[in-house]
Amino acid sequence: MKNPYDIINSLIFTEKSQRNESLNKYVFWVKNTANKIDIKNAVEKIYKVDVVKVNTMVCPGKAKTVRRERGYTPDWKKAQVTLKAGQKIEIK
Repeated sequence: MKNPYDIINSLIFTEKSQRNESLNKYVFWVKNTANKIDIKNAVEKIYKVDVVKVNTMVCPGKAKTVRRERGYTPDWKKAQVTLKAGQKIEIK
């Protein structure tokens, strides 16, 4: 069994993600190698809620220039998790 804290890096708390809270949808920054089943099990174990659906997307890194050197920021993965009706994640 994988450690759920290794799969979920953090909860993404932006204006765009706050709009979806009324629809019981939360956005997480997750490990690049995590799949939907791992993410579902980790969210259920950490926050003690029932997950209905998981959507994942890989956000590609952006091109950056530092002192005339061209480089890229790393790719990262985010997951939008839909919870069962009536449940929510307490944000402190």
